[in-house]
Amino acid sequence: MICLIQRVSHGKVTVQEKTIGSIKRGLVVFVGFQANDTKKNITKMIHKLLHYRVFTDKQDKMNLNVQQVQGELLLIPQFTLAANTKKGLRPSFSSALAPKIATDLFNHFINEVQQQYAHIQTGQFGADMQITLTNDGPATFWLEE
Repeated sequence: MICLIQRVSHGKVTVQEKTIGSIKRGLVVFVGFQANDTKKNITKMIHKLLHYRVFTDKQDKMNLNVQQVQGELLLIPQFTLAANTKKGLRPSFSSALAPKIATDLFNHFINEVQQQYAHIQTGQFGADMQITLTNDGPATFWLEE
């Protein structure tokens, strides 16, 4: 499981020109599943995501997590994170989880995050989404489980 997280001052996801999710200060989280991912990966990733210290304290050190700053989460499914880009000039998605299973895992991921933290918005699995965000820092981190 891969989560590419970006600390943002705001983020928005639209589908067919309709906003389906919008946040202010927080994290935009692009979520990708690989062939061997399970619910066990999700549990570990949620803990990491909610506790990863990427927000600055009064000394300008990254010592605070999204919960401590009362930030929001925008969770975006993105299968392209699982692409193999080591060979050739076209990505291979053979290591990505099958769409049906990935959809189920993404929905499980959303439900589990909501049980632990209420301030979330989501994208739509399989939709043609447009993501708008203002990266704060810039601060972008690649998390794997």
